[in-house]
Amino acid sequence: MVPGEENQLVPKEIENAAEEPRVLCIIQDITNSKTVNERITLNLPASTPLRKLFEDVANKVGYINGTFDLVWGNGINTADMAPLDHTSDKSLLDANFEPGKKNFLHLTDKDGEQPQIMLEDSSAGDDSAHDRFIGPLPREGSVGSTSDYVSQSYSYSSILNKSETGYVGLVNQAMTCYLNSLLQTLFMTPEFRNALYKWEFEESEEDPVTSIPYQLQRLFVLLQTSKKRAIETTDVTRSFGWDSSEAWQQHDVQELCRVMFDALEQKWKQTEQADLINELYQGKLKDYVRCLECGYEGWRIDTYLDIPLVIRPYGSSQAFASVEEALHAFIQPEILDGPNQYFCERCKKKCDARKGLRFLHFPYLLTLQLKRFDFDYTTMHRIKLNDRMTFPEELDMSTFIDVEDEKSPQTESCTDSGAENEGSCHSDQMSNDFSNDDGVDEGICLESNSGTEKISKPGLEKNSLIYELFSVMVHSGSAAGGHYYACIKSFSDDQWYSFNDQHVSRITQEDIKKTHGGSSGSRGYYSSAFASSTNAYMLIYRLKDPTRNAKFLEVDEYPEHIKNLVQRERELEEQEKRQREIERNTCKIKLFCLHPVKQVMMENKLEVHKDKTLKEAVEIAYKMMDLEEVIPVDCCRLVKYDEFHDYLERSYEGEEDTPMGLLLGGVKSTYMFDLLLETRKPDQVFQSYKPGEVMVKVHVVDLKAESVAAPITVRAYLNQTITEFKQLISKAIHLPAETMRIVLERCYNDLRLLTVPSKTLKAEGFFRSNKVFVESSESLDYQMAFTDSHLWKLLDRHANTIRLFVLLPEQSPGSYSKRTAYQKAGGDSGNVDDDCERVKGPVGNLKSVEAILEESTEKLKSLSLQQQQDGDNGDSSKSTETSDFENIESPLNERDSSTSVDNRELEQHLQTSDPENFQSEERSDSDVNNDRSTSSVDSDILSSSHSSDTLCNADNAQIPLANGLDTHSITSSRRTKSNEGKKETWDTAEEDSGTDSEYDESGKSRGEIQYMYFKAEPYAADEGSGEGHKWLMVHVDKRITLAAFKQHLEPFVGVLSSHFKVFRVYASNQEFESVRLNETLSSFSDDNKITIRLGRALKKGEYRVKVYQLLVNEQEPCKFLLDAVFAKGMTVRQSKEELIPQLREQCGLELSIDRFRLRKKTWKNPGTVFLDYHIYEEDINISSNWEVFLEVLDGVEKMKSMSQLAVLSRRWRPSEMKLDPFQEVVLESSSVDELREKLCEISGIPLDDIEFAKGRGTFPCDISVLDIHQDLDWNPKVSTLNVWPLYICDDGAVIFYRDKTEELMELTDEQRNELMKKESSRLQKTGHRVTYSPRKEKALKIYLDGAPNKDLTQD
Repeated sequence: MVPGEENQLVPKEIENAAEEPRVLCIIQDITNSKTVNERITLNLPASTPLRKLFEDVANKVGYINGTFDLVWGNGINTADMAPLDHTSDKSLLDANFEPGKKNFLHLTDKDGEQPQIMLEDSSAGDDSAHDRFIGPLPREGSVGSTSDYVSQSYSYSSILNKSETGYVGLVNQAMTCYLNSLLQTLFMTPEFRNALYKWEFEESEEDPVTSIPYQLQRLFVLLQTSKKRAIETTDVTRSFGWDSSEAWQQHDVQELCRVMFDALEQKWKQTEQADLINELYQGKLKDYVRCLECGYEGWRIDTYLDIPLVIRPYGSSQAFASVEEALHAFIQPEILDGPNQYFCERCKKKCDARKGLRFLHFPYLLTLQLKRFDFDYTTMHRIKLNDRMTFPEELDMSTFIDVEDEKSPQTESCTDSGAENEGSCHSDQMSNDFSNDDGVDEGICLESNSGTEKISKPGLEKNSLIYELFSVMVHSGSAAGGHYYACIKSFSDDQWYSFNDQHVSRITQEDIKKTHGGSSGSRGYYSSAFASSTNAYMLIYRLKDPTRNAKFLEVDEYPEHIKNLVQRERELEEQEKRQREIERNTCKIKLFCLHPVKQVMMENKLEVHKDKTLKEAVEIAYKMMDLEEVIPVDCCRLVKYDEFHDYLERSYEGEEDTPMGLLLGGVKSTYMFDLLLETRKPDQVFQSYKPGEVMVKVHVVDLKAESVAAPITVRAYLNQTITEFKQLISKAIHLPAETMRIVLERCYNDLRLLTVPSKTLKAEGFFRSNKVFVESSESLDYQMAFTDSHLWKLLDRHANTIRLFVLLPEQSPGSYSKRTAYQKAGGDSGNVDDDCERVKGPVGNLKSVEAILEESTEKLKSLSLQQQQDGDNGDSSKSTETSDFENIESPLNERDSSTSVDNRELEQHLQTSDPENFQSEERSDSDVNNDRSTSSVDSDILSSSHSSDTLCNADNAQIPLANGLDTHSITSSRRTKSNEGKKETWDTAEEDSGTDSEYDESGKSRGEIQYMYFKAEPYAADEGSGEGHKWLMVHVDKRITLAAFKQHLEPFVGVLSSHFKVFRVYASNQEFESVRLNETLSSFSDDNKITIRLGRALKKGEYRVKVYQLLVNEQEPCKFLLDAVFAKGMTVRQSKEELIPQLREQCGLELSIDRFRLRKKTWKNPGTVFLDYHIYEEDINISSNWEVFLEVLDGVEKMKSMSQLAVLSRRWRPSEMKLDPFQEVVLESSSVDELREKLCEISGIPLDDIEFAKGRGTFPCDISVLDIHQDLDWNPKVSTLNVWPLYICDDGAVIFYRDKTEELMELTDEQRNELMKKESSRLQKTGHRVTYSPRKEKALKIYLDGAPNKDLTQD
């Protein structure tokens, strides 16, 4: 809060109405006139007339009175309430307002029009008043005015109205409050502003975008002439060379002041303003040392732009009480004695001396920085000192000029440094200045410095040095961050104002005193690092000199170029104002259009002025939807549309000349409805849509063809009966109403047969948009119970069928020779039983799968041809669809159809055959193989160690194998189980009892014979998926289980379902394996994508595991090897045995079982070493998508017991500035002494000289060699490793150790910089931080060329 505003938060009460009951009114603006709607509170006397209430509300929210309505908002529907009369003299009490209670009102649009915002110029007499200096305006309102408090919530509309003070604020870009404070101070400095106006920008010499003085000039002109409440500073910061990220960096305002002044001096070289900064802000001081024995004095002259004043002396708990006291301390000399003695050039020896500073010259504008930010070496935190320090309104600086005026007769030595240290004062009291601790060159980016100024002898000023305070820059917050604002006194009326970003308000001298500081309560020696307080940080005084004190330039005194600039900026602002007015009167609403040719619903945003007619809006929408070359504009119209319910609410017949503002109910930011650009054919006539009608989409069902037609839209009324509704539909679709059955789908899978002729549509549950299915055949199906009828089953299947796109695995020609599954013996193509026999011949006589698939396809084609000749009404005769499922094949129809004898025999054979025919035998441990990528093919999916599998399928439809994709439907008996009660939650294999398997533990199929719809056909993807990939478009009942779904896919993949995996594709092409075979596809939806990958699917109790190699001494210690399958109850040694052949074939690693180990992997950290006898799920918790490390051993495994502890040690050699490679140390216990002994053994360091520290962060705990010696916690005082601060309780911890007698290498600056670059490069490659020190602040820089150049010399 800005100082002085707290006394404005409560409206003042009228003194003579103290005893009168008061009415609390809470008004919520629910219009769309502003980006952020305000909520205002009024506490008025009960006798206040309604007319006065409207006036007070208008003043508060900034609307013109009479352009808005007030309605009751106490939980009452505002649409049913009449608005209050804004002209009435009736009192609030008589208007049913309740004293002592909250009276809620809503501020609404008036007659469909939004309230008009009160603009600044709406009450101005003439525009010429704005040409004058915009200074303070007289305070409006009398005692008790409700305008004393206005909501401070910022919105875009709030910046349109200037503050009542007449001053313009600055918008905070993000964290640029420090910049705003300085800019407002400079703007309110007459000498600076006038000099800036006199400078003329030459566009031929410089780009205006990068010219800092020009952008400051523009900003000042806008601050002086704009009618807005606040203006942006983005153009100024862009001229600094800053991008948007700089807006999120908060800097020190004093640092900004120095850097900006340096930049301006560089820009103003060789102009009249070249020495402006020095003339206004630069002072001079003498830095001297005087020998106390001979009086010899050595000195130099320094210049400064500000004087830094210490709040609290170093080592003291008492702060200076005032600025005067701090100034005296600033020039107080110190004695150099003892080890700090000064070498006197005259005495030729070290002598006691006096060192200090003397002011020689004070600037016209005196800047004092109160050094409230310090560094606490105890907590190693930056802190803010909130101690109280007073400062006067008038400051007499004459007492500080050359305080010690003792001139020794001896010769003085002058070391003339000139402007070498310009802008900074060197005193011992600045030793704690944290801003320069990192040696970063903060400032503007220059290649050369300015010349030096020579001063031969200091001149003393004897004139009056009375300074008056005119700017206080305040910091509110802590050292960790905060907020800046400025309290500035206007030289026009001597009134103080608070410039707090976009808010400008009057304040008093009492508010200035509140910025003196002073923490509440005792905070000990230092204030807390995060203690927040509000206090002055920078003070600016101006010398009281009538001969120099300037006034702001009047309009007639403006230079010609400034007059032109004022005119240009005014025109731009007027243009922006007109654009805002257009925006405020523009209706923006969603527009939809069903393309008449493509039949695709298009969406856009229609922006039309409220005064445009409906006919003009149709032409705009017509062009927006690019329909010029499709249909004439006469065939288009706009109708009111509800996109959510797909409901046409009404049409606008006869209203072609009505303004859109009236049709849409005014200009709003959002509408509760949309518009549809409806089209018709030239020979058609538009249907009239009336409010109150309901829209019904009618789907005609053909029981014989088992098809559901595309919808036809009819409109009805809710009070119509079912009989009347049937007559209406009969006319629309030309079906007899007598035999018509109507089924209403109220929601998903909720089908209701409408059987009561006299019941109304409203009673049956019709709403705005409805879907019905109509069937009017003369079959006997209507005599059956609805849930047993053919109609219900067809509609049930229609409602539960989804469309999926399945990507089949790549059929790599090179991989077929390695597969030995889906093989069949030769024989007659008509003998299906022969096809189903197992082939038990030797492996060498097996055919390639490619040849088998071609042969199978030919046989099945002939089988399909035979079926068609026998009169089978199969699916192949239906190739086109008028809707999504117009030709949905029925399992009932197919079951009753006349199939061939061979097919019936095949079906009977498969249903009675041994279940073992449907699964492969258990694979040996050495044959486990897994996918590694989408394109990889499992070469050992079906190895010779397995029994051969059958080629036959348990369906009576045509079955083209692998990629011979003929359109067909598999709808007869399957080994499936519809588990409708469950939903697939997440595609992982993690369950309490392992992974669901297609087979139970006895090896028998878990399926039941059910008829679930499945239809698959080839699909040409829009984008090529690579050679060898093919897509299927599958229509399937989503109540089917994953197991049954996979079995349906077997003929297309070419292998058994147990030998391929199903991956569901999510957003961003993320894939997750679906493994819960007993769950349904209910979580899938239309157009979901599925990827099929070859590889053995998981069985019950199996888990897929990712194996990574641990390489402790490599730059990347974690390397992926392969995917493996571990089973519950398996020992670690068994899993290692299975891994050996996979490592050899896939990774080229030849390992013996005793030369590698498995261990826990937690992200990149190695953990517990798994011993060979450990059992998964018993000793080792295992889960889905588990990850383990494989570590190759150099020798025999040393880990034999769980009581042992394996740590990774690394020696640090400070004398060489390097780290040795990792070495594993196996401990029998958690004893620190044992660790020291082991480190002594491997390193040869004496036991007493070993120091160790635990590594930080993730493995390999990388740290810069420049930081390791001092940043780690060396030699912790503990006896065991499993206690604080080590907490080493598991294998894999990193231990650094060193020889404490080894000295740290001394580096030159060049060596240190070189090493820093190497370490930075090394650690960035490994993804580790260069240092664990707190983040350094980004240096504040202003780039003179308008853009930053990369400085390769800085870190």
